[in-house]
Amino acid sequence: MTTLQLISDLMLAGGLIVLACASMLCRNLTRCVVLFMSFGLLMAFSWARLDAPDIALVEVCIGSGLTGALLLSTISFLDRPARRNEAGGN
Repeated sequence: MTTLQLISDLMLAGGLIVLACASMLCRNLTRCVVLFMSFGLLMAFSWARLDAPDIALVEVCIGSGLTGALLLSTISFLDRPARRNEAGGN
């Protein structure tokens, strides 16, 4: 293992830890989902680095893409009643 590979692996591991902590401690739901999707993309890079391209593709498609889209869609449904109540509607 070369020094460059070691540095890139350490940066990848550090980025995963930072994104995991940031997505858990975030107060804004939309920002939390975006951080979660970023974590999934970085996790796919780590799977690719471990020579597991099939798992990396599944992580990108399902872990980041589909789950992130469903969570963002759910957040949009959660915001609707709050907007309706602020406008004075029933």
